[in-house]
Amino acid sequence: MKKILKTLITPVLHPNWIADLIFAIVRFACGMGLSIGFGADKFGVPWTAESQNLNLFEVSAWFPEDVAQYGGIFAITPVFFAWMGAFSEAVGGVFLAIGLKTRVASFLIICTMLVAILCQKINGPLWNMLPAMSFLWVAIYNLFLGSGRFGLDYLISKKLK
Repeated sequence: MKKILKTLITPVLHPNWIADLIFAIVRFACGMGLSIGFGADKFGVPWTAESQNLNLFEVSAWFPEDVAQYGGIFAITPVFFAWMGAFSEAVGGVFLAIGLKTRVASFLIICTMLVAILCQKINGPLWNMLPAMSFLWVAIYNLFLGSGRFGLDYLISKKLK
């Protein structure tokens, strides 16, 4: 079990620390942007409810209805998929930002962004797909390479050695 955990969290390090720093800045910005800008709205956090003059139930109720419109398996259990999408955006975004369980969070974000692109944004203009595509690209990179030197995974993997 320790070997599996070590494999999952040990990041690939670039030869130069400046490259890890640049990718950490991108990882942090995308993770926090995903969490605050997209995931928080789906959970119905208080500041989004106040800004729209809605109560918390009304803010969070729209998302399962939106998910149900995708059809197929999403129409069968829209609440489950809505919570999974909101969780991967809000919590996965924070985990991506701080570099904790980066590969697991990246996998969840990849799944969510693929659903967003293929089920929601595919028929619209390319411009509307760009946020989801950008989060997808950052998540793919982090899925393979991990957090780099500037993430909690790196600190944990050093302790496991």
